[in-house]
Amino acid sequence: MKEFIRIKRTNYSNIVAFFCNFLLIYIVYALCRLEYVLENWHTFAPTIFQNYWIDIVFGSWRFDTSAILYTNLLYILFMLFPIHAKENDTWQKVCRWLFVIVNSLCVAANIIDSVYFQYTGRRTTTSVFSEFSNEGNMLNIMGAELLRHWYLVLFAAMLFFMLYAFYTFPHGKLTLTGKKQLTRYYALHTVSFLAFVPLTIFGMRGGATTAVRPITISNANQYVNRPAEAAVILNTPFAMLRTIGKKAFTNPQYFPKEELDNIYSPLHNASAGTQETADSLGTKTFNALHGHNVVVLIVESFGREYIGKYNETLDGGHYKGYTPFIDSLYDKCISFDYTFCNGRKSIDGMPSILSSIPMFIEPFFLTPASMNKVSGLAGELKNEGYYSAFFHGAENGSMGFQAFARATGFDDYFGRTEYDNDKRFDGNADFDGTWAIWDEPFLQFYATKMSEMKEPFVTAVFTASSHHPYVVPDKYKATFKEEGNNVIHKCIRYTDYSLRKFFETASRQPWFKNTLFVITSDHTNLSDHEEYQTDLGVYGSPILIYDPSGTLPAGRRHCIAQQIDIMPTVLHCLGYSKPYVAFGKNLMQTKDEDTWAVNYNNGIYQYVKGNYILQFDGQTTKAVYDIKNDWLMTRNLKDKVKEQTEMERELKAIIQSYMERMADDSLTAQSE
Repeated sequence: MKEFIRIKRTNYSNIVAFFCNFLLIYIVYALCRLEYVLENWHTFAPTIFQNYWIDIVFGSWRFDTSAILYTNLLYILFMLFPIHAKENDTWQKVCRWLFVIVNSLCVAANIIDSVYFQYTGRRTTTSVFSEFSNEGNMLNIMGAELLRHWYLVLFAAMLFFMLYAFYTFPHGKLTLTGKKQLTRYYALHTVSFLAFVPLTIFGMRGGATTAVRPITISNANQYVNRPAEAAVILNTPFAMLRTIGKKAFTNPQYFPKEELDNIYSPLHNASAGTQETADSLGTKTFNALHGHNVVVLIVESFGREYIGKYNETLDGGHYKGYTPFIDSLYDKCISFDYTFCNGRKSIDGMPSILSSIPMFIEPFFLTPASMNKVSGLAGELKNEGYYSAFFHGAENGSMGFQAFARATGFDDYFGRTEYDNDKRFDGNADFDGTWAIWDEPFLQFYATKMSEMKEPFVTAVFTASSHHPYVVPDKYKATFKEEGNNVIHKCIRYTDYSLRKFFETASRQPWFKNTLFVITSDHTNLSDHEEYQTDLGVYGSPILIYDPSGTLPAGRRHCIAQQIDIMPTVLHCLGYSKPYVAFGKNLMQTKDEDTWAVNYNNGIYQYVKGNYILQFDGQTTKAVYDIKNDWLMTRNLKDKVKEQTEMERELKAIIQSYMERMADDSLTAQSE
């Protein structure tokens, strides 16, 4: 009986030791973070602990958990895998050294990076290896820095010693003397191992819900007020792991700097608008809406294919679409013949629409450049005294929107948490069960909150209901039924109805006529028509500019517009006079024939201008199509049209400028 009790107790010792050692890693990471802050106190001291230290603690824990689990995967396997052969001194000593070596390397990375931060203003990513690949004096530089920061060497040594000295071995020796004891051992360790597998996956991803994408370095922005402070939330092992395999932005060097800027530059000198005698609409729009509020509606998957007014010739002229409200609003708006999104995912839409940053190579959120200083509608208009807020009915932090909103200057973020806390609405009862609050109630919440804001304000909302799994609220199932060939159609009708209700509420508010509305989608989705299934058609998103005051002349422009044009166009209409960086163009002062659009499609850059689309792989032109006469892109006119040479030259300039500015952290006018 005594032996049985002893065996039962020591069966747990390996698991207890494992969790004690994980706690030790968290403590060491916390000490590294404290050292990081103290080493760069002049940067973090002004604001870091003012009002949101709880956010810092939670955010840090989230990123530390991900890094610790990634770097200690082998240790986890060695300690928890259910095999009794590991219950001996040799195995446990191997585990100890594996633990100490791996985590000592992580400690060293964190501490070294605390010094490097003063040169970069952000956590080091894998791009550091290419950045210094041609430097032959790195050992000398590192040696000099070690001498300068001798105290950090001692601190690192102390942490290495902690990892070794406070490592917990399983208590006692486990003796399995019979089949019953062996069965009990394997049952306990198998359950423990299987239980830890999903916890490990959730920890690596940064969350367990369907709304959570694997966290990336840009998510750190949601816990801080300044982009530089994101370095406190992050840890260097995580920053490096998350950028492994992510292609760094490299300068293709098509042109020397002087020639590049003459061909294309994203630096906008907005005050130049005051010098124009007339703009592309034939009327002066610069400063026309000075002091107006701005409302940007980013509607999930709301491709232009679903809007009847955009498709008068579709289906032989019989196509009606699924958006009766947007169709009714269309003639009151400024619209454009050809309108495109600049990416294919939700995480591409927000940077394109609100910061005029297209998606090239990788989604901006997922690249090291996401930690750059970024311009945006909210940040620029803050210079003019605007209050700003971003709304998204999903779980706070979903898709990285909260982080990006804060990084680009939005004052506040209203998500599912804020909706649930507002007693005027039904809270969790309005949750769609998968992603977010249903569009109708959340857009009413949006309108209500704007009525409580001090003007002028700039806000944006990202809807969610027209999304997989393509369902509508139970009370509307009899109203919005399956129709057409796509399950999304009923959701589009529901979202269109929700927009109608939103505008009905908004139109009764005192701020309505003093507000400029922009309606677009994040990307396109399920398609019925071959016109929207081509390499270009899949980017067909609506762009509508609605001015209830009637100051801007409504009508359809025979030109090309894209998401990245929204920011410079809106700033122009408001009379914004400061320089800023935006990769798009101001549609109000660009002649129809000079408008263009660009996107990146599976390794191919697409450039649309005039009657043509040019496809370019970064080195050579692969195809040219006449979209006016061959919208389905069936006849490759490469080397057969005179416009090809100039289009290729312009596209190269856009690509080079983008890559240079991403790599050099030059996405704001202040970086010039």
